[in-house]
Amino acid sequence: MADSRDEPLVLGIETSCDETGVGIVRGTTLLADAIASSVDTHARFGGVVPEIASRAHLEAMVPTIERALKQAGVSARDLDGIAVTAGPGLAGALLVGVSAAKAYAYALNKPLYGVNHLASHICVDQLEHGPLPEPTMALLVSGGHSSLLLAPDITADVRPMGATIDDAAGEAFDKIARVLNLGFPGGPVIDRLAKEGDPAAIAFPRGLSGPRDPAYDFSFSGLKTAVARWIEAKRNAGEEVPVRDVAASFQEAVVDVLTRKAVRACKDEGVDHLMIGGGVAANSRLRAMAQERCERAGIRLRVPRPGLCTDNGAMVAALGAEMVARNRPASDWELSADSSLPVADPHVPGHGHGHDHDHVHEISKENLYS
Repeated sequence: MADSRDEPLVLGIETSCDETGVGIVRGTTLLADAIASSVDTHARFGGVVPEIASRAHLEAMVPTIERALKQAGVSARDLDGIAVTAGPGLAGALLVGVSAAKAYAYALNKPLYGVNHLASHICVDQLEHGPLPEPTMALLVSGGHSSLLLAPDITADVRPMGATIDDAAGEAFDKIARVLNLGFPGGPVIDRLAKEGDPAAIAFPRGLSGPRDPAYDFSFSGLKTAVARWIEAKRNAGEEVPVRDVAASFQEAVVDVLTRKAVRACKDEGVDHLMIGGGVAANSRLRAMAQERCERAGIRLRVPRPGLCTDNGAMVAALGAEMVARNRPASDWELSADSSLPVADPHVPGHGHGHDHDHVHEISKENLYS
């Protein structure tokens, strides 16, 4: 077996939303996962404020990178590459991460890899459960995304099977939590209250689950409206809202559709593994129902631990390490943040001269930011 020191040592930077994440990975081994979150700053606004997030990333970036290097017990000079989320995400927030990655890569004379946020969410599972099977079917559910993806090669070939046509699952959790006056973010508190409620108490609708509906797409806006109207009707009638039953019934409707469609996609494509990632993958009911349904269908379920499901730098480093291991071309200095980077682009390669890294470093500093 190869010496673990031969495996690529990569630092990953994640700033797509309100978490400044810096991870360091050697091959598929996690050495450091440092996070600075600005979620408390956004809580009083009931959602993420892009300008505040960008400023928080600026302040947190250097200390978080230094903390990760210290935690990993490595020097920045030892790195084999620097990976950064190039998109999708909030434009201003992404720019802070991309600019920092460029600065470090340039100063340290290391290759730069701009990677896709969604592909990173899939790749992070390698840090916990070993190399990804090929192809991998992934269900990604977070505040910004609900997607079903088929990944024959996580570094070069990720195919969208289905996605949300309106609200993402995490967004629906936040909005229902707001209607119930439970604060922000809504996912963890609804999950907690739902454990004490009856998931069959209220029959909320299951979006896009009819025979003529798209097999793998999701819709949560109708569900969100139905729940909000149900709560409003109770309040207008002067009745008490059974918060725990509402939380449990709403959560059940979301999780039912997500798991049913994911298992169906696995069966249709003949894939015997399902990976679930993204912030909502930390939801205990989603994990439990996915486990039940996968067992019945003979599908192996892979879900990273909750800390690796939410946005973090480790997932970016994991995908970066895979890029280095498979000799994928590095990005060049024209790398830019792309707030709507398509999932079909797992990484943003250079325009021809990215392969020859020494040549890249011949450019003058004046050109770097032109």
